[in-house]
Amino acid sequence: MGLYLGVDGGGTKTAFVLADGTGEVLAESTGASAYYFAAGIDLVGRVLEEGVASVTRAAGVERSAVDRAFVALPGHGEASGDLAELDAITGRVLGHDRYDVGNDAVAGWAGSLGGEDGVNIVAGTGSIAYGEWRGAAHRAGGWSEVFGDEGSAYWVAVRGLNAFSRMSDGRLPRGPLHAAIRDRVGAATDLDVIGVVVDAWGAKRDRIAGLAPAVTEAAEAGDATAQTIVADAGAELAALVGAVRAGLGVAAGETVPVSFSGGVFRAPGIRAAFEAALPAGSDLREPVAGPALGAALYARRRARLAGPSS
Repeated sequence: MGLYLGVDGGGTKTAFVLADGTGEVLAESTGASAYYFAAGIDLVGRVLEEGVASVTRAAGVERSAVDRAFVALPGHGEASGDLAELDAITGRVLGHDRYDVGNDAVAGWAGSLGGEDGVNIVAGTGSIAYGEWRGAAHRAGGWSEVFGDEGSAYWVAVRGLNAFSRMSDGRLPRGPLHAAIRDRVGAATDLDVIGVVVDAWGAKRDRIAGLAPAVTEAAEAGDATAQTIVADAGAELAALVGAVRAGLGVAAGETVPVSFSGGVFRAPGIRAAFEAALPAGSDLREPVAGPALGAALYARRRARLAGPSS
């Protein structure tokens, strides 16, 4: 029946799934983020070693029993000089060569659409869209927080922090967002927010992204500035879908399945703004599965393409 390992490395955590040939999940495990650009590439090996050991132990199997694995990593492909080492690290952890390594956007697409042609948008700590259509593949976004990561939790949070600072010193009217940010940070005074976010947190990407719910909750409470941020986030995510659609060469008038994954879509306001801004011809669908199972399904697909000799 086959045994397939899916690894979904996100900006805040890495999820591991073992599934059989029918797609049934046999075991799951969660580990630390595999986003290595700040911590160094050795982080990937440590995260994979711990996670693979945990999930295979939970399933009661050896690593050698895995027919194929797909390891989806955040930022994969964005530093071409790292690709050979990322591939080698995966091989050392698994102890065989029956695996593929790729971007986490592929796992999001495979899970959300079950491997069907269409476009998937991932909006978690960062944001990226990926799609496949009649043999073509294209991605948009995923340029990191330095370039944008528009619509992501980090992007929403940074805009929220900017609004907080403006509200604090009088450049914006003070609304619910002000208290929401300060409460979530746990700061005694407004200026203490700097000390917590920049010094105590080290301005870490995942910690800052964790402030996004403060913005979406403030929007629900009627804060006009937060509502603008939420509306802009939805529009930016929809624009990524449109860019992938264009990059795939989809003809005008054709309907394309569209799905989504990532914690940002749990915010009703962002989800509504995203749906309203989607390009014409978008068949919006609820995700079939999460990206970790998607990675396992993609591993199964790769095994079938490789044939019995893989």
